[in-house]
Amino acid sequence: MTGRHPSLGTDSLLRYGLEDPRRLARFLLQGAERGLPEAQARLGQILLDGNGIQRDQALALRWFRIAAHHGHADAMNMVGRCLENGWGTAVDLAAAARAYAQAAQLGLDWGFYNYANLLAQGRGVPRDRAAALELYRQAARQGHAKSMNLVGRFYEEGWGVPVDLEEAARWYLSAAQAGDFRGQCSHAALLTRQGRVDEAVSWLRQAMRTATPGFLQKIAEALAVSDSEPLRALAAEINSRYARMQEPLPAMSSGKEGFSSLLSLCPAT
Repeated sequence: MTGRHPSLGTDSLLRYGLEDPRRLARFLLQGAERGLPEAQARLGQILLDGNGIQRDQALALRWFRIAAHHGHADAMNMVGRCLENGWGTAVDLAAAARAYAQAAQLGLDWGFYNYANLLAQGRGVPRDRAAALELYRQAARQGHAKSMNLVGRFYEEGWGVPVDLEEAARWYLSAAQAGDFRGQCSHAALLTRQGRVDEAVSWLRQAMRTATPGFLQKIAEALAVSDSEPLRALAAEINSRYARMQEPLPAMSSGKEGFSSLLSLCPAT
């Protein structure tokens, strides 16, 4: 390498290696070893992903823990993710909840969201939907689109609050406008109930751009048994698109569930 060696400050590290994952990995390692929490957290992420460096989930968790010990909120959240999903360690939901709670205490939107998920489901902590809703609200206030969708679901279902369909609709629209594919689906489902099928199709097309293949499969299954021809046509389009990319989607359900069944799918975390 020729020329002046870049500073190992966090900003310089990220700028210098951004276009070369292997170079970024080397410089993040140097920054991490110098005690820079941001570099430690970023190193943990690329180790977890195997981006520019050999994938090593256990080592990723180690660096997340080090950065978390230095007060890095994103790293605290990632410690929780590793513990929840068994990445580099045994699954420990109670410890995951504690890590998410620490990230939430520092105001991290993903900390609020992930801790709320465990509270809502009673995983690793006693089930507390009211507390979960408040955490989702706090994340939503920061613009966290997935949380916006779930606040809407709580109002629609009356989980911890009285049923309020107008409030649910406002949150679903906010989530949809913020780009969350589940929020776009939730909003589309309510539009369909109101007979606004063309608008619903438009939002579902937006959801198709970012939704996971598994989620799209569920959308197609629900749309295929709709009374609406445009929605059934969209189901066929989804299947045709993904048949060209991978194995054909499984056969559709024969039961006449109606498009409203999408509502139970959209808020899944």
